[in-house]
Amino acid sequence: MDVSQIAQIRSFNRAVTRRVGALDDSYLRRGRPLGEARLIFEIGPEGAGLGALRSRLGLDSGYLSRMLRSLEAQGLVSVEKLDRDARSRRAILTEKGRAEHAAYDALSDELANSILEPLSTTVRDRLTAAMAEVERLLAATSITVGEEAADTAEARQCLAQYFDELAERFEEGFDPGKGNTTTEDDFIPPMGSFVIARLDGSPVGCGALRMIDAETAEIKRMWVAPSARGLGVASRMLRKLETIAAGFGVKTVCLDTNRSLKEAQSLYRREGYTEIARFNDNPYADHWFAKRL
Repeated sequence: MDVSQIAQIRSFNRAVTRRVGALDDSYLRRGRPLGEARLIFEIGPEGAGLGALRSRLGLDSGYLSRMLRSLEAQGLVSVEKLDRDARSRRAILTEKGRAEHAAYDALSDELANSILEPLSTTVRDRLTAAMAEVERLLAATSITVGEEAADTAEARQCLAQYFDELAERFEEGFDPGKGNTTTEDDFIPPMGSFVIARLDGSPVGCGALRMIDAETAEIKRMWVAPSARGLGVASRMLRKLETIAAGFGVKTVCLDTNRSLKEAQSLYRREGYTEIARFNDNPYADHWFAKRL
């Protein structure tokens, strides 16, 4: 890593934590540290499941439990079991907790105004635009890509969105049953694999791999949610699938794409794929690519 880049990140972190008061024992003068204040905000007036809170805040179960116990002792939160699943629990703000949430909301607006007020309109625009870009790029660092079963509800949800998008973008529309000879079984190791990209626990992309022969595999079902595009998710999934393929002993990976998907074609060329002759009978394919591993 570039030493100057590391130094800049550390300097940025110090500046932000000092300016927003993250080091104060009493964040925004409400008598508790930032961690507990943030948990109150994330639970919100509607409440939140503990699993969702862990994913959203990146907390381990033990630390989350300790903070919840502290908020319960302060009379701000209650934790309830969900009727349909005794293993799942949900945090709910009490009346006192909702009042505290409203107080934090108002004080957070005051803090934001105190940062913007000394600046000119032009500088405010620069600062907020830079913050939006930093927030988006930091989200990219939180994305994970891992192998998962292709028959789960979330996998099928990703594929349904993928198929819907193809139907909108292809000039001829898209029918997933037309010319499709693959099944979920094709994506089970060692005959294949299925990966899902996640941001804060929620799926934002998928991709699949299936073996053609002992040394050749095909990459399929590459999709990224619109909200996560531009964060390098497709490249990470592609490289993950290539790594899996290499572990299967594959020497060459191939794939196809439609003429409407210009960004996909650019991605594959950028990642070292070269255009080749047709290798399958996919009726929706206009371009075929391959890469030696």
